[in-house]
Amino acid sequence: MTGIGAGLRWLGALVGALVLAGGAAAAAVWWWLEHPLPLASEAVELSIEAGTSPKDVAQGWVDAGVQVTPRLLYEWFRWSGQSRRIRAGSYQITPGTSPRQLLDKMVRGDETLETLRVIEGWTVRQMREALGRAPHLKPLTRELSDAQLMEALGAAGTPAEGRFFPDTYLYSRGVSDLTVLKRAHRTMSEKLAAAWAERAADLPLKNPDEALILASIVEKETGRASDRPLISSVFVNRLRVGMPLQTDPTVIYGLGDRFDGDLRKRDLLTDTPFNTYTRGGLPPTPIALPGLASLRAAVRPQPGRALYFVARGDGSSVFSETLADHNRAVNQYQRRSSP
Repeated sequence: MTGIGAGLRWLGALVGALVLAGGAAAAAVWWWLEHPLPLASEAVELSIEAGTSPKDVAQGWVDAGVQVTPRLLYEWFRWSGQSRRIRAGSYQITPGTSPRQLLDKMVRGDETLETLRVIEGWTVRQMREALGRAPHLKPLTRELSDAQLMEALGAAGTPAEGRFFPDTYLYSRGVSDLTVLKRAHRTMSEKLAAAWAERAADLPLKNPDEALILASIVEKETGRASDRPLISSVFVNRLRVGMPLQTDPTVIYGLGDRFDGDLRKRDLLTDTPFNTYTRGGLPPTPIALPGLASLRAAVRPQPGRALYFVARGDGSSVFSETLADHNRAVNQYQRRSSP
């Protein structure tokens, strides 16, 4: 037997004896369990995959920068009786962390988490760009098209736009971006189903998909949160009477990369599937990721007969039932002249 092998065997036997012993030996064990572990850097990180053995966990910490013999850590995990309760996840320890604290952290699942914030009104493209910048994610979907992404999510044939719920997502370091997208996709499906179940009885929408499309328009048109149900009411009233929605955000979405920040009259006259000036009804897909308030507004618009609205310039809007009243509001708030 080599000297190293004999040393490890001796160390393992010693740890086992110390854990079971009393008196001075027990005091020595207590000191070691409470004493800070020596680290190779200011922060040592380890991602533990599901099914990793306690022995490999100990070795992983040593490989990551915990400067002790891996057998020593392993024997502590084993003799604690909690080795099988170590949870998969991403962990970080800093100077001052003791062996006891290290094990407690892994048993509690006290992971080091990263954050991805998905903003209401973003497009899928903006969300995927943010996902690509998010730290410590495996980029499994980076090279996938939107259609391929939806197929990977089990929703083949469903347009990707609007299908991910805007929220703040926490994730473990080392997980794949697909894991985060699955959560966002599942959450939107759940929120949409819940909103649809509470829809107004006379809503001129055929299915949840149409509600999602309308919600995305409401999201892009709303400057003040309290106006959402009123803006939804305008579009619902237009759908009821067969009036074009005539909403600029859909035109901008249809222009894609051709939009330079200035929406011109010729843009409003250029027909695309998303031009709600040249085509009636809803556009073919959502135009953004709507939040919960917009989902609810889409299915429960505020009762009223308004068919028009115009921005005041302070985030709020003026709502009108007639074209004459609307034109006066446009003159007052958009052209800055008296009626």
